[in-house]
Order: sequence, then structure tokens, then C-alpha cells
Amino acid sequence: MIEIQNNRSSCPVSTALEIVGDQWTLIIIRDLFLERTTFSEFRNSPEKIATNILTDRLNKLLSFDLIGFIPNPKNKKVKVYYLKDSGIDLYPLIYELSMWSKKHLDMQFHPISIDWYKEAEQKKPSELIDEISANYRNFREVTLENMTV
Repeated sequence: MIEIQNNRSSCPVSTALEIVGDQWTLIIIRDLFLERTTFSEFRNSPEKIATNILTDRLNKLLSFDLIGFIPNPKNKKVKVYYLKDSGIDLYPLIYELSMWSKKHLDMQFHPISIDWYKEAEQKKPSELIDEISANYRNFREVTLENMTV
């Protein structure tokens, strides 16, 4: 459970948005689901987040215990980030934002998004959400095992 102190509102929506409501935090969470795990991989995302903002958001996600990291055994300077269960539980939010975008935004989507939409059309939302969450948990387990070997 995330302990909240000094929040400006007792509204659960407002408080949740204080934690994950800026665009960069959700982009980092999205990137973790896309199996990006390092600072440089986050920096190389199509959105090109500035290093100072990336550092700030990673620290924020760490402080709220939504993500963790482990040093890469081959290079101790490189941190390998991963979603904790509370971060994985944000996937339905990512899913709904993606579906809202598909329905309401007139734009060219990234090829990864197009492929994801094709997959999403074949399944019920709850099935897809459960499958992607389970796949990420497996990815996290394998990643962490490989980092401790």
C-alpha cells in the first residue's frame, strides 16, 4: 500500500493523478511494459524525454514503490528497472488510454501501436489485460533471474 502524506485533496482521482498524472510517468510505465528497462532505452523512446525529467520521474516512481531496479551485473553503473506489482496494476489505465486514442484521435499511429490494436481486436479487454500483465510478470521474473546469475 502506498502511504500518502501531504496530499492536497482527499479525492482518490486527484491523488492518483499526483502520482501518475503527468505524461512522462505514464510513458515510462508504457515503456516498461514494452520491455525497455534501462535509462538509455527510456531516453531512446520516440518521445525523447529529457534526461533531467527522466531522472525525476524514475525517482518519483521509485519513491512510490511502483518500480524497482537492480544493478546490471555486467556494468554496475547501469540500473535495470522493472515494474512492481502496483505498477503492473496500472496496465488497465494504459489500455484504456490507448483505446480512447484509437477511437478519438485522427492521427497516424506508431507501428507498434497498430500491431497492438490488431491484437486487441481479437480478444476481450479483460483477457488482453490479464495476458499482458501475466506476460510482464514472466518477463520481470526472467530479467531479475538473469541479473542475479
